[in-house]
Amino acid sequence: MDLTPYLEGLRADLAAVAAPAGPETVRAADLLSGALESSARLALLEALSDAAAEITTRLSGPVVEVRLRGRDADLVVTGAVTPTSPPPAVVPDAGGDLARLTLRMPESLKTHVEQTAAAEGVSVNAWLVRAITGAVTGAVTGPGGGPSGRRVTGFFQA
Repeated sequence: MDLTPYLEGLRADLAAVAAPAGPETVRAADLLSGALESSARLALLEALSDAAAEITTRLSGPVVEVRLRGRDADLVVTGAVTPTSPPPAVVPDAGGDLARLTLRMPESLKTHVEQTAAAEGVSVNAWLVRAITGAVTGAVTGPGGGPSGRRVTGFFQA
């Protein structure tokens, strides 16, 4: 993230405020803004670091960091995403019809489905309905009905 546009905005604001007082005041404001550029850059970096720390405390898993590269700052997000709460189970419409379906699967898969449903504290039927709904709607779910065990890594650069 290049901080220069923000610093130039501060410099332009200071020049605009000084303009009505005359050319000597404009020159003094220009000298002051040049002298304060390092302090203003540091203050912006501190604000970014505080924001990253606050965002990290509100997330459950990922960490947001500010990394300096020369005079630029990069916001970097690392860490695994952990589900905060499982999505609500799909409940058929009260007035809707229920359909019965015979499903054939290998015995080993059936055993695995039963164990997974039991571990999540739901019936095999509820687990299968949730899994099928996720597959049809494109919502990939993992254990607990939350997002799959995928990690979120990368960085943000403005």
